[in-house]
Amino acid sequence: MSDSTEAPESVLFNAFWKLVAEGGWHRLTLSALAAEAGMTLAELREHVPHKGALPLRFMKAVDAAVLRNTPASPMGGARDRLFDVLMNRIDVLQPHRAGVIRMGKEMRTDPALALMLAPQLAASMSWMLEAAGIDAGGIRGAMRVQGLCGVWIATLRAWEQDEGADLGSTMAGLDRALDRAERIARTLRLDTGDTEPAPGAA
Repeated sequence: MSDSTEAPESVLFNAFWKLVAEGGWHRLTLSALAAEAGMTLAELREHVPHKGALPLRFMKAVDAAVLRNTPASPMGGARDRLFDVLMNRIDVLQPHRAGVIRMGKEMRTDPALALMLAPQLAASMSWMLEAAGIDAGGIRGAMRVQGLCGVWIATLRAWEQDEGADLGSTMAGLDRALDRAERIARTLRLDTGDTEPAPGAA
């Protein structure tokens, strides 16, 4: 059971990812989650309306943590700024690594789960672009969001295989994913970041 001195949201997320790591998403029950978090079902209902709301709420909390940790005026070129933002996101996930990785593996064979999380993933990547000083609005922004979703998924795959404390393999995977995004369609327009004003500045 989690430390009762923690904030309720932290207690809930710690309990959630512990149970996912141990038994997977599909075996998780709200009764088990309430017990692990030291809550009654009535108290849990005050925090989440249904089981599917848990990963969505967590993703929003991760967004907020990354945004808090990102400078208002990030330095460097657009590519470097995106690299820093996404590695910041990995750092936020690291305490829940086992559960996040197990749920990621389940998503590969569960289209319904992937479909449920897809809109929030796109919203999260939109915020990550904005954190990096890259415009996520309009049609061009929507293309950038889709490109960054692909970059993020590839980064998670690299993180899944990375057993090093320095996350060197994850950083290398993110580098490769950004390179691939630039080569395929330049949907992120990272090539303009060092020679023109930051995307969205005009």
